[in-house]
Amino acid sequence: GIKRNTVVLPPGYELISCNYPSQVLQQEDGRVAISFWNSTPAEAPLTLRAVPSEGVGTAKTAVPGVAARLDERAHQNRKIVYFLQQPETHAFDLYHNYTESRPGASTYINEVRAGSAVSKPSARNLDTGEELKWEVVKGDAITKGGYKVADVTPRSEIVAFKFAPVQKGESVRIRMFETYTDAARYKLVGQELMWDRSFGRPDNAVVLPKGWILANSSVPATVSETADGRVRLDFINPRTDEIPVLITARRRGRE
Repeated sequence: GIKRNTVVLPPGYELISCNYPSQVLQQEDGRVAISFWNSTPAEAPLTLRAVPSEGVGTAKTAVPGVAARLDERAHQNRKIVYFLQQPETHAFDLYHNYTESRPGASTYINEVRAGSAVSKPSARNLDTGEELKWEVVKGDAITKGGYKVADVTPRSEIVAFKFAPVQKGESVRIRMFETYTDAARYKLVGQELMWDRSFGRPDNAVVLPKGWILANSSVPATVSETADGRVRLDFINPRTDEIPVLITARRRGRE
């Protein structure tokens, strides 16, 4: 019944069957983990079969260059929620939560997508309530500042949120707020709202502006109503790539 789940097999066992779509991830000690996201409103009918195997090693196999692709998608460390303003503005507010547990880490970098303009960044440490420092960095200043960002160009832009270095065995939970304007991906087409944006994070939500009714969603989502009567769509992306989400809506009370 829990939404995010991981089952780790005993040492020396190999997985031979799994009836629920899952990631299979070898652990540092060589054991096999089965990780999945239960996106249904019911309990997941999970059945695993594993057998002892003499060929199972005791150390994790290192596969060069693919560590990011083996990241556990169901691990509960990030979530993003978009709050759409009226489509004539092309603007939306968002917050994203992130839990950092890597010892020594002290910065979260959010890369601004090409075609988008960022404003009003802020952040808090959710464990202490402390307001965090941030800076917007562009072009060559990204590399000069020591920020680890791939394929930096003169038009590259990031928002860097800073916090006290994480201590070994501890973690820090942060929540970041930003406002974006993106005329190409969020706009009014005739009388219809159109949101056309891809999601790479596992957990994503979009809240429509007040007074708008959902018409289309190209990717399956769970739909709910917020306390103030707005429509909310929640998307789960269990894949390692991006899902292209197209949403259209119409004003309430109009044909």
